[in-house]
Amino acid sequence: MRALDGVSVSFPRGRFTAIMGPSGSGKSTLMHILAGLDRPTSGKVVIDGVALAELDDSELTELRRDKIGFVFQFFNLLPVLSARENIMLPLSLAGRRAQDGRLEQLAETLGLSDRLEHRPSELSGGQQQRVAMARALISQPAVVFADEPTGNLDTASSDEIMALLRQAADELGQTIVMVTHSPAAAAYADRVLVLVDGRIVRDEEATSVEHVLDLMKQAV
Repeated sequence: MRALDGVSVSFPRGRFTAIMGPSGSGKSTLMHILAGLDRPTSGKVVIDGVALAELDDSELTELRRDKIGFVFQFFNLLPVLSARENIMLPLSLAGRRAQDGRLEQLAETLGLSDRLEHRPSELSGGQQQRVAMARALISQPAVVFADEPTGNLDTASSDEIMALLRQAADELGQTIVMVTHSPAAAAYADRVLVLVDGRIVRDEEATSVEHVLDLMKQAV
């Protein structure tokens, strides 16, 4: 059985896409391949004009660091670092500096201006996810991959994070690709892809939670 079967899809710059589907449909596999975490057995992935298959492991690591942002369900913040240091970590590892005013802009947009010196243990779950978002956005990546970004949050914090992802697409022109089980989260996106048995069975504009629910019902 193929984890992905003939998937062909593109993600336009500045658009927010949600990927949905039942468990085992290939959502995580697709995201891992798109993000260069796994290599496909056939086909190709191109990010910002670069074909991932042509890169060796060190070049692929560099591309992920410079061109891709990640937001995870469990935040993945380093507990010994402040929010500021966690946000700046990708650039610190690359020996680069943030564009002038970039950190301050993100902190203000994400409501973190008064939390930058706090460590993760001193922040709420929603605030930790905002720090993770800022870390994903600090290097102005070609694309941000969000893997169940609201899966570990309460409803209020989930709505807050989704509104901020929507804002990142609208105001910062960020390309976002999100895997989610939540129709409420998917409704924030511009577009919803539904995977079933490794194939894309629906690819439509997202209009409402009800619309997303209908897409899922029709797909399965």
